[in-house]
Parts: sequence; structure tokens; C-alpha cells
Amino acid sequence: MDFKKIKLKNGLRVILVPEKTAKTAAIFVLVGVGSKYETKALNGISHFLEHLFFKGTKKRPTALKIAETLDRVGGSYNAFTSKEMTGYWAKVSSEHLDLALDFVSDIFLNSKLEQKEIAKEKGVILEEINMYLDSPRQYVGELWEDVLYGDQPAGRDTIGTKENILKFKKNDFVNYLKNNYSSKNTIICAAGKFFEKQLLAQIKNKFKGMAISPAPLKSGVIERQTTPQVLLRFKQTDQTHLCLGFRGFGLNSEKRFAQEVLSVLLGGNMSSRMFSVVREKSGLAYYVHTSSEDYTDSGYLVTQAGVPNLKTKEAIVLMLKEYSKLKTTDISKEELKKAKDYINGSMVLGLESSDKLASFFASQEILENKILTPSEIKAIINKISPSDLKNIAKEIFTKQNLNLALIGPHKNKGELEAILNNF
Repeated sequence: MDFKKIKLKNGLRVILVPEKTAKTAAIFVLVGVGSKYETKALNGISHFLEHLFFKGTKKRPTALKIAETLDRVGGSYNAFTSKEMTGYWAKVSSEHLDLALDFVSDIFLNSKLEQKEIAKEKGVILEEINMYLDSPRQYVGELWEDVLYGDQPAGRDTIGTKENILKFKKNDFVNYLKNNYSSKNTIICAAGKFFEKQLLAQIKNKFKGMAISPAPLKSGVIERQTTPQVLLRFKQTDQTHLCLGFRGFGLNSEKRFAQEVLSVLLGGNMSSRMFSVVREKSGLAYYVHTSSEDYTDSGYLVTQAGVPNLKTKEAIVLMLKEYSKLKTTDISKEELKKAKDYINGSMVLGLESSDKLASFFASQEILENKILTPSEIKAIINKISPSDLKNIAKEIFTKQNLNLALIGPHKNKGELEAILNNF
């Protein structure tokens, strides 16, 4: 898969991923800043600012005018904020790429950040917080990172606190934008069908005035743990939602690839070990899955499930047994091949659309300052051996790396800690 990376005079990086046979094209603007770059007092401002970019520019003065731009041509568009990056994107039929670029560059560079819109959006974000709090299946993932990282940027919710949301003023956003959005930590990525020279010229013209201030720095993650940790959130729910897993490897380690294979083998699909044991054989869950997360300075492997309130301890014991087996028993070549083929096949399917393709290339560049093509990733995955996985399991599946986050009608934290301490 061919791609080009161009660095402009102002430090802005442009990635072009042409697909001549595609019928669509996508534009991604990624900034290397997210909630990990925030102080406690500013927690939530990255996400709030992302919202405000859709509220009006000089050219498109209202939220309606912004929304109508690509709605008129059947385009898709959105934005997101994560711990380490913020993204704005648009995907259109290839003949409307000029419009998509104009749309994304306009909201990114020319948003008005009006006080009246800030006041209204506070209510929107407060309801977004309430939505998460009422969705334990989703919110338990936030608690999981809280138990891992605690009171530091990595452990705080990206969406922020209600107290912070209510106190933010226009100057907070203006200053945050000035200090964190720079050509030196921004990437423009286009994928799909386009004329390269024409598109590159348009990008240079639209982003030539972007600030060239130094890219912001974030504090490194502090990880200190000697015993299993439990974070229990009492809530009257019909089922218990839990995350059970271990600290692992981040983007700075090549072992993250083996960690990804291990997560798929454990609970990445409907023929995985956790799914088979917890759902199919025991009937203890409707959903159960294992995933691997790798940030620039930390990582983990975690299994999430929704289980009966009265059988929560039984489910946790079953999961821990599956983790333990990987440290003591050999993995067959057949099972390993299935996990590898799943990862490789999912990657191919996931990169069929231009927006996913743009995200794939841009996110690697913004987080790692380098790009691995799908074929290069496949080659790394295919070299992983059964002994590699066993060694990784022994390294990370330890009592001192073990953690549990749980939402449900439970009050006895000690019982849960006792189960984890017997691992």
C-alpha cells in the first residue's frame, strides 16, 4: 500500500494515501493533544473544545450552517477526543473532496468560540456525562483506567468533571487552543481517490497560517503497584459489569504485538477462550471480550463482561483461571494461527473504507512519528511463536499487575480483593 509523507515549511505533516479505484475520499486532521495533556483544573477542556469547533465560523456562522455543508452531499463527518489525540474528519464521494477539505479546515482554523455557544454546550456535555453514568457497560471502562492510573492525567475521564465543565470560560479555550494546537503536532491525512498535486496545493494554502508554536508536552504516566487493586462502584443494576485484567505493554515496546495476539486468543472473537468458557459453557454472560490497549507510555490487557449479580465471584474466578492457563500450558500452533489470521483479516476489512484508512496512517504518525504498513504489521504478527505468547503471559499475568473495576449492587470489596490475591 503506497503512501506519501510530506513535511511543510511550518512543520505540518501531510500524509497522502491514494486509491485510484476508490469512489470516496476522506480528510483527517489529527492533533497530538488530548486529556493526558490537561491539568486537573482543565480536565475535560480538550473534549469541550472539540465540540465548540462545530458551533460556528465566520464563513459558516451557525451550527446549522456547518452541518448543512456536507449533509447536502451525503457526506459523513465527526470528531473525537482521546487521551493522546484529538481528530476532526470528513468523508465524501470523491468529487466533493474540495468541499470536505474546506469544511474541515474551516472549523479547525476559524471557529469563533463564542461565549453564548459555550454556555449552551455546557448543558450538552453535562447530559453526555449523565449518559455515560447511566451506561455501566461503557462507564466501567473509565473506572478501569482510574484503578490503573488514579489521580493523574492518564486516570481521569476524557470528558472531564461536571465541576470543570461548568466553570470553563472563553479565555480558557482561547489559551488552550493557542498553547496546544500547533502545526508541529498536527497531521493532515487524505485517503481515497484524489489528484495528489492539486490536493497538496490546497492543503498548503489552507493551513499556511497555522500557528508554529512548540508542540505541547505531557507528563509521563506513573505506574506503582505491588498488590491487586479493586475499584468498586455501587449501583443498583440488573447485571454486574466488570473489567478484569493486567498492566501490560505500550507503544514503546515491540511486545505489544504479542500482547494483541494474546488478547484475541483470550477473548477477541466468538471462538476465543473467554467467550467459550464464560458464555458458551457456563452461561454467565451475554457479552465478554478481551482487548489490548497501547498508549505511548503505558498499556494493558483487559477482559470486560456483564455477569449475573449473584455469580460475579464465580465469573471472576473462571476468568482468572483462563489467564493462569496461558502461563502454564502450551498454545497449539493451530490456535495461534487462528488468532493471527483473525488479526490480519480484521485489519484488511477495517481498511476497506477511506476514512478508516486515513485514521490508520494518521494515528500512527501522530503517536509514534512513524508508520507501519498493513503488510509490515502482518509480517510482525506472523513471526510471533507460541513460546513468545507464553513468555508474555508469564511477564504480565502476575498478581502485582492484576486489577478489577466493577459496577453493580456490591458492597463487599474485601471479598473481591481476596479472590484476586489468590491468583
